Amino acid sequence: MNLRGQIAATVALVSVLVAITVGLLVHRASVAQHTGQARKAAENALESVIDGYARGGELGSAWGATTADPALPEELRRLAEHGRRGSLLGPGPTGTVMWAAAPIGGAGTGSGSGSGAGADAAQVVSVRIDYADDERAIAQLDRSIQVSAALSVAVTVLAGVFAADRISGRLRTAARTARTIAKGDLTARIGPIGGPRDEVAELASAVDSMAGVLSSKLANEQRFTADVAHELRTPLTGLLTAAELLPPGRPTELVQDRVRVLRSLTEDLLEVSRLDAGADRPELTAVQLGPVAARVVAAATAPTELRIDADALVTTDVRRLDRVLSNLVANAHRHGRAPVLVRVDGPVLTVRDHGPGYPEDILTEGPQRFRTGARERGHGHGLGLTIAQGHAEALGIALTLANHPEGGAFAELRLPLAEGED
Repeated sequence: MNLRGQIAATVALVSVLVAITVGLLVHRASVAQHTGQARKAAENALESVIDGYARGGELGSAWGATTADPALPEELRRLAEHGRRGSLLGPGPTGTVMWAAAPIGGAGTGSGSGSGAGADAAQVVSVRIDYADDERAIAQLDRSIQVSAALSVAVTVLAGVFAADRISGRLRTAARTARTIAKGDLTARIGPIGGPRDEVAELASAVDSMAGVLSSKLANEQRFTADVAHELRTPLTGLLTAAELLPPGRPTELVQDRVRVLRSLTEDLLEVSRLDAGADRPELTAVQLGPVAARVVAAATAPTELRIDADALVTTDVRRLDRVLSNLVANAHRHGRAPVLVRVDGPVLTVRDHGPGYPEDILTEGPQRFRTGARERGHGHGLGLTIAQGHAEALGIALTLANHPEGGAFAELRLPLAEGED
């Protein structure tokens, strides 16, 4: 259950419990009031009957006064036979009545407590007060309580759902923005999301502050990387030129090779910086995908197999696509094993090797600069896949990395068809 459902369910449960508690308290208070009034009326009637009997020797017919009434509850009868007065709510000839009874005609007449000897000669006189009107009044009150409770619970639940929906909506807005920031858009901000300055507003402000700090730090990092790479570029060019002038031999070859690697790393760092900054906009044109793949395969440093199942006219930036495909092919040769297969199937371009496959962290987290993954994947500075992914994102296409079911790393690019192509 989501937060909105939890809040609504909690409000509903509390409302029901409060309604039941209040209803029971009001019901008990009403019953106690009506019972007390009926009991007092019955006792006053009994007192009047006893007083009349003491003055004239007759009970009269008011309040159903009689002796030895067969309908008198047995408990109340025994109480009166033992010389005590009492009252009891119980069944009567026509419904529920309030009974009152007392001994009469003996030594215990009129007393609140008598001896056993006085009660032996006494008779039991009883009166009854109709309780039907009270029962109807209590029943009507109970119905009113039920209707009122149902209405109050409904209104409270609706109010709770409305409040929960507002809170949930504000939290969903914050969550969407946080996910957007997590995907790399550090310009996204939650901003004011309505409501008072409560915990949700504080959370939104904290996320915005965090995004601002991250954006500033990332910009500083990108600027630093670009500055370092740019500053290294000039002396490395001179170093490469000087290395070419060294006398032939194995030491010279080693120096030249390391200088070329260092220059390639510097160029990659500059390219990553440009991708991070979004400095270059893609120049989209309509091209046949097959010839582009054939050109990259022909320029590969190691034998690469090309299979064109179906060619297609796609819309892309040829320079960026060349860079993506060449990096994928180079990565397959560097970290995988032959044969490396490039396949064109309509607008879908795939690269597969037969090595150990991509490590789990690349599959779950995506390419990370200066991380090559598992040791069996070989050595490298981890920028090849990062650059390929950056160019793919700039082209608006997804680079999917996976491990082939039959073994090896598998990369897929799905390009958009040119207008007019099916």
